[in-house]
Amino acid sequence: MIEFVLFLGLCFVLGGLAVASNPSPYYGVLGLVVAAVAGCGWLVSLGVSLVPLVLVMVYLGGMLVVFVYSVSLAAYPYPEAWANWGVVVYGLGV
Repeated sequence: MIEFVLFLGLCFVLGGLAVASNPSPYYGVLGLVVAAVAGCGWLVSLGVSLVPLVLVMVYLGGMLVVFVYSVSLAAYPYPEAWANWGVVVYGLGV
């Protein structure tokens, strides 16, 4: 069980790093979803069941609406991915 909790903690940190280090909203929202699901799993493993449900429904739902709005305004033909050197250097700096 402790390995699973540590895995969720690692996914939470990496998801937050993915949101902070990626300039493209397409890949940033993937980090947001990973961080939210890992955080909810972490809370469920602690025995809390209502707070993760509220987190997924309210926070993630609201952020995905903002993501859809920002994607509709900024249509990048070639978005920057995590493999680009500029994104990697920025992520290491964060």
